Amino acid sequence: MALDGVFLSEIKKELMPLVGGRVDKIHQPSKGELLLAIRTYEGLKKLIINTVSGTARLHLTTADIENPKQPPMFCMLMRKHLSSAKLVDIRQPDYERVIMLDFDAANELGDIVRLTITVELMGRRSNLLLMDKDGKIIDSIKRISSETSETPVLPGVIYTLPQGDGRISLTECTREEFEEKLAESAKAELSKGIMKTFQGISPVFARECAFFTSHSAEVIVGEMTDDHKDRLWFYIKKIRTQLENGENRYTLLKTTGGELKDFCFCNIDQYGGLMVTKQFDTPSQLLDYFYAERDSLSRTRQKAQDLFRLLANTIDRTESRVKNQQLELKDCARREQLKQYGDLITANLYQLEKGMTEAKLVNFYDEGQPEVTVKLDKRLTPVQNAQKYFKEYRKLDTAEKVLNDLIAKGEEEARYLDTVLDALTRARTEGDIAALRQELTEQGYISRGRSKGKPPKALPPMRFRSSEGFEIRVGRNNAQNDRLTCKDSRKTDVWLHAKDITGCHVIISCPDKGEAAKFTPDELPPDRTIEEAAVIAAYYSKAKTSSRADVDYTFVKFVKKPAGSKPGMVIFTHNYTITVKPDEDLVQSLEVKQ
Repeated sequence: MALDGVFLSEIKKELMPLVGGRVDKIHQPSKGELLLAIRTYEGLKKLIINTVSGTARLHLTTADIENPKQPPMFCMLMRKHLSSAKLVDIRQPDYERVIMLDFDAANELGDIVRLTITVELMGRRSNLLLMDKDGKIIDSIKRISSETSETPVLPGVIYTLPQGDGRISLTECTREEFEEKLAESAKAELSKGIMKTFQGISPVFARECAFFTSHSAEVIVGEMTDDHKDRLWFYIKKIRTQLENGENRYTLLKTTGGELKDFCFCNIDQYGGLMVTKQFDTPSQLLDYFYAERDSLSRTRQKAQDLFRLLANTIDRTESRVKNQQLELKDCARREQLKQYGDLITANLYQLEKGMTEAKLVNFYDEGQPEVTVKLDKRLTPVQNAQKYFKEYRKLDTAEKVLNDLIAKGEEEARYLDTVLDALTRARTEGDIAALRQELTEQGYISRGRSKGKPPKALPPMRFRSSEGFEIRVGRNNAQNDRLTCKDSRKTDVWLHAKDITGCHVIISCPDKGEAAKFTPDELPPDRTIEEAAVIAAYYSKAKTSSRADVDYTFVKFVKKPAGSKPGMVIFTHNYTITVKPDEDLVQSLEVKQ
C-alpha cells in the first residue's frame, strides 16, 4: 500500500485549483497529522497531511475528522505563521514522494514573506516541515537529531531534498533509455527489474506491467523475447497516454471478504477473481475512502487503549474461570456412583465391620455387573462409611447446581463483554468511547472514582432510509440498543439482528397499527426494505467482513428483555431469517447524514 510518486503527481494535479486560495483553519487531529482548510472560489476545501508510518499521504478529504480540544504546540506554530496565508504554488521534484506547498504570509511586522510546507511521504521517514524562503527549517512535525540521522531535521537547519538513485521517469524516457536501464537488472524477475528502472512507481504497478507482458508467467529480464519487450513498451505507452490525457482509472483493491488491500493510479487485472476492484474519479476520493475507516479505527484505538486492554483481560479471565468451572462440573458426574455406594453399604451392614478397607457387595443397580468393589475407611464403622459417601454425594449435587448457575452467568458475562468490545471496535468519536466507558462504569467494570467529569451526552442512533422511504435506526452500543428497542420503538416496528453473533439492534420504523393489531407476514415492510435493513444489521456486526450472513427479524412486540439481564441482551420469538451479503457501498448510500 504505497503512495508512490506517480500517484502523488496525480494528487498534485488535483490540488492545483487550490492555488490562489487562503488558509482558513489549521487543525492537528493527531500527533502525525495536519488538517488545512483552504478557502477558494469554489468553497472551503480540506487538505489532510498524514506523516504516520503506514498511512502517510496528502489529499483532499470530505471526512469529518474530530479535533482535540487543546491544539498541540506544532498546530499553534502553524497557525501563527500561516493563518490567512495565500497558497501560490504546488511543486513536486520529478516523481519524488515530496510535495511542496508555497504560501505568501504576513509576518509579525505585516510584511509578506514566502513560506513553504514540505511534505515527505517516505514510510517511516515521512515528515512535514515549515521552511522560510531560504530553505531554512522553522519547525517540523517530527524532529530528527544529528545523532540519529546524517540529515537532521531541526529548526534552523537548511533543508536538502532526498538524493535520487538514478532511476528514470515513466513519462519522459524513450524506449531505448528504458530498455538500457532495464538491462542493468538482467538477472532480476521482470517486476523487480521494472521497480529498479522507473522512478516513483509502486510494486503493484510493476507487477501489473509484468502481468501484461507475460500473462502471469515469471520472466527474467535477461531472458525476455522481442515479443515480451514489444508488449511491455506498448503497456507503458498506454499508461503514459492515460496520465497525459487524464484518463486514469484510480483503482482500489479489496479481498472478496471486503478487506482493503492496495490501490493504484491505473486499472489492476493481475489478481483476477481473487480481488474485487472499485474505481474512483479522483485520487483524493480513493485515498479518502481507503484511509477513512483505517484512520478512524487507529484514532479510536489510541484514545481507548485502556478500554481495549480492560475488556481483553476481563474476557480472558471470565473464559478461563468458566473453563475451570466446567472441569469441576465434569467431576460432579460421579455423584450418583457415590450415592449408590452409600446405598449398597447400608443394604449390606450385616456383613461389614470396622477395620475393613474394601468390600465386594451385591450390585442391585446394574444387572450386568452383579458385584462391585467399594472402598472403605478402616477407621470408620460401616454406618459412618455410608454416611461419608452420602455426604460427598450431597456436596457434589449442590456443587453441580451452583456450578451450572455460575457457568451460565459466566457465559452470559463473556457474551456481554464481547458485545462491548465489538461496539468499541466500531466507535468513531470520543462520544462513542465515552458512552462505552460510562456503560462499563455502571456495570462495575470501572470504578466510579476513575471516571472523570460529567457523564457523556447520549448520542442519537445512526439513521438510514431505505430505497422505499422507510426510516431505519441503528443502536451504537448496548445501552442505546436497549433504549432503541424497548423504549423508542413501536410494537409495529420491525427489529433485526445478526443471527447468533454480536451486533447492533436495527429497527425499521413502520406505521402504527394500534395495540390490537395482529401481526402476520403480510404486514411486514416490503422485501426490499427488509433486505436493505438486514444488510445494515450484518454490516454493523461481527459478520461485517463475511461473504454471507444470516439476520433474524421480527416485530418489536415479540422482543423482550429478561429481568436482570445485561445491557443489550434480549430474547425474541416469531422470527424469520434472511441471508444477505454485508455491502459497505449500500450501507453508505442509505445513511442519513446527521
